[in-house]
Amino acid sequence: MRHDKLQREKQELERKIDLLEKRLKTFPEGKLICAKNGGYYKWYRSDGKTNSYIPKKNRQLAEQLAVKKYLTLLEDDLKQERKAINSILKFQKSDFGQAEQLLTEPSEYQKLLSSFFKPISRELLDWQNSPFTQSKEYPEQLTIKACSGNIVRSKSEALIDMFLFKNKIPFRYECELYLGNQIVYPDFTIRHPKTGKVYYWEHFGKMDDKAYVKKTCKKLYDYSTHGIIPSVQLITTYETKENPLSIETVEEILEHYFDVVI
Repeated sequence: MRHDKLQREKQELERKIDLLEKRLKTFPEGKLICAKNGGYYKWYRSDGKTNSYIPKKNRQLAEQLAVKKYLTLLEDDLKQERKAINSILKFQKSDFGQAEQLLTEPSEYQKLLSSFFKPISRELLDWQNSPFTQSKEYPEQLTIKACSGNIVRSKSEALIDMFLFKNKIPFRYECELYLGNQIVYPDFTIRHPKTGKVYYWEHFGKMDDKAYVKKTCKKLYDYSTHGIIPSVQLITTYETKENPLSIETVEEILEHYFDVVI
């Protein structure tokens, strides 16, 4: 399981445990003991030393103590689950597995592995490697070398690049596309590795910026009016400073659109 996903699960467990601890403080003191007496049960409240009989007319107390017992056991289960996650997190320091880290860390291994990750289809490999017109806008923003060899603009684009590359999905980075008389440069132009169908992937990384959001809406409108529909041919992902693009999101997209088994 991914490191960031484990962290979120741990946070959710801690939230639930905190709520249970607060709720348990509202119940009566003591623990419920149900003792069988012939064909019937008798109820007792225990303080750890002595047991006090609870008469049937005081059923409400017995019910409250029963709920308390259930919630106490539930709290114990959640704490055990949290303990297990902490044990995994202790040894799992990165979002990436060891194999993925070999691709993300610039090294001679990346060069030697490049042929292994080429698309299987000869036609798609030729398409990927053939010359194309690439965006020349804001070259100063091209600062991150992705594992495919592309120089990209953000860590999120490098993440998408890596997962396309390692799953042998043919793609081009910022390839020219005509929308009527308008030229745009989708972040990724992708061919399905089995069908060859064309997809476009746009990652919108500043969705907490009002002006950027306005431009994003205009861009989506332009795509749609030229028959490239979000969630059909156009894949879109989004992030803010507080909510970065996650590995799980990228994996789910690859599974859904390109039949990749993660």
